[in-house]
Amino acid sequence: MTPGARIAAAIELLEAVARESEPPDQTLDAFFRRRRYAGSGDRRAITERLYAVLRRRARLDWWLERTGLDLTPTPRLRILADLAMSDRTSPAEMAALFDGAKHRPAPLDDAERQVADALYGRPLRHRDMPDHVTMEYPGWLDRSFQALWGARLGVEMSAMNQRAPVDLRVNMLKTTWEEASDSLTREFVATEPTPLSPIGLRLTGRSRLGATTAFKEGWVEVQDEGSQLIALLAGAAPGMTVADFCAGAGGKALAMAATMGIGGGIRGTLHALDVSDYRLERMTPRLKRAGALRIKRRVIAAKDDPWVAESQGTCDRVLVDAPCTGTGAWRRDPDARWRFEPQDLDDIRETQRRILGQAAGLVAPGGRLIYATCSLLQEENEQQLMWFLEHHKRFQPLPIDRVWAETVGGPPPPTGPSLRLSPASTGTDGFFCAVLESH
Repeated sequence: MTPGARIAAAIELLEAVARESEPPDQTLDAFFRRRRYAGSGDRRAITERLYAVLRRRARLDWWLERTGLDLTPTPRLRILADLAMSDRTSPAEMAALFDGAKHRPAPLDDAERQVADALYGRPLRHRDMPDHVTMEYPGWLDRSFQALWGARLGVEMSAMNQRAPVDLRVNMLKTTWEEASDSLTREFVATEPTPLSPIGLRLTGRSRLGATTAFKEGWVEVQDEGSQLIALLAGAAPGMTVADFCAGAGGKALAMAATMGIGGGIRGTLHALDVSDYRLERMTPRLKRAGALRIKRRVIAAKDDPWVAESQGTCDRVLVDAPCTGTGAWRRDPDARWRFEPQDLDDIRETQRRILGQAAGLVAPGGRLIYATCSLLQEENEQQLMWFLEHHKRFQPLPIDRVWAETVGGPPPPTGPSLRLSPASTGTDGFFCAVLESH
C-alpha cells in the first residue's frame, strides 16, 4: 500500500470506530479480514496511526479549535492535524498524500489546506492546555481524577495512554503453567510470567496466537492479568455453588470453572448469568475450547427475575463484575473515554446498585459477594461499597490481604481494604475489587 492509501485506511477506520462504538481491535480485525492483500508493514502502520490519533484526540482537537476556522473535528481533520504536528508533514507533502488518486484520500479543500498550513510543525503539547487536555481525559472527570490521584495524576494518566500488553490465562482444566509456556516457546511465541497472577503468561513480542497449539487446544485464554486476579479472589473452589452475575463474554466464568475443576466431571455448580442472550451465546466457542461446557448459562431479567427469586441464599460465591464506565480499560479502547457524559455515570451507578441488591440475595450465610469493576472512579467503587454496606447490614468487608493470601498467594500489591489495580501501579488494566462476607 502507498503512504496515501495507508492514510485513507486510517481515516476509514477512525470513522468506523466513531460510528460503531466498538473497541478498535474489533474494528481492525473486521477491516483487515476484508483486505487480505494488506501486508504486515501496512497493518502495523495503519494500526499505529489509528491508536495514535485516538490517544491524542483531546490535544488534536485543542489545536484544531485554535486555527480559528470554526471546524467540527472529524476523523479526516484529526489525521491531517496529526500528520502536520506529530509527523511534521509539510503542506506540500500533505497535498501529495491527499491527491485523490486511487486508494488515496480526496484532495484537500481550502479549509483543510489552511489547517495544514496553521498546524505544520506545531508541538503537540502546549503550556496553555488544561490538565484534562494534556492528559487526554474528559474535562468533566477532572475533579474525580484529581481527588483519586492528586500528585500522581500525571503518572497514572500517562500509563493509561500506553499500549496494553497481551496477557494469557493458563487453563488449569487442561494443562499446567509450565506445559503451556513450553508449548508456546516451541512455536516461537515468547512469554514471561505475569508479575501477580500465578496462572498468567504475558506475551513479550508480536505473535499470531490463534495459530498456536496452546490456543487451539484451549490451554490458554487471552485475559488481562487484572481480570485473572478478580476471578482468583472470588475463591471459587470444588464443590461450591457459584454465580457469575454479569457474565458478559465469560472470561471470569471460565477462570472460576478452572479453580472449581468443572470440566468433564461435575465438581460444583457454576451459573453464568447475564441479561443478554447474545453475550451468553457468544461464550459457546470459548467454553468448548476450554472444556468447560458444564457451566450453566442463564438469561435473567434486569428486574424481578424468577430464577433469582427462587435461588435466594443458595450460592457460596457470587461475583458481580458490574457494568461500568470502563475507565480502567482505556489503554485497550482509547475512544471509550469520549462516549460517556455525567448523566451516563449517574445511570450506571443506579444500575450497579440494582444489580448489587439482586445479587446479594443469592449469597448463602457464610458465603461471599465479590464486587468488581473495570473502573477507576471512586463513584463506582468505594462510594458504591459504602452505599451497599449501609443498606445490607448482613455483609461485612473482608481485608483484601487476607483474601489474597487465601486465593492468589504471595504478597498483594500495596492497597487498602479493597483491591485497586491500575496500569501505572500494577501494570494491569484498572480494576477495583471488594470481597464481602455474609453473616
